Amino acid sequence: MTDPLRQPAPRLSRAAFFAHVPEAEAALRALSRAVAGSGLDLGLIELVKLRLSQVNGCGFCTAYHLAEARRLGVAPAKLDALPVWREMPEFSEAERAALAYAEAVNAAGHGVPDALHEAAGAVLGEADLARLTVAVALIGAWNRIAATWRFAPPA
Repeated sequence: MTDPLRQPAPRLSRAAFFAHVPEAEAALRALSRAVAGSGLDLGLIELVKLRLSQVNGCGFCTAYHLAEARRLGVAPAKLDALPVWREMPEFSEAERAALAYAEAVNAAGHGVPDALHEAAGAVLGEADLARLTVAVALIGAWNRIAATWRFAPPA
């Protein structure tokens, strides 16, 4: 009998999955390095990756990016308040712009509304908005892979 309160078992480990598609892992890791080296604040990148992992229901990525954000020194109050960031005062104008834009890109079926794109661009600038778009696409790919295959969250 299946326990409705427990997450189903992983379908495959992360290592086993990527053994089947090593080129994909290499490409994702290369894109990860590009995002990390893009000039965007690393703490901001982790907030965005963590938030989208929460929204996308990816336990593996949520645990991973929570640990990364802590390692980078992101304030615990921000990490605690992230699911309700719109109502909380802990977030800077840039963080709010990035989170709003990232959530919109993540959910976009027909693109990001002009008003949000312009508002986020006014705060972050065109270059950082482009970099942020790539970061959102990257975490979306990781989330879809890890959640679909139910990778076990890292210890």
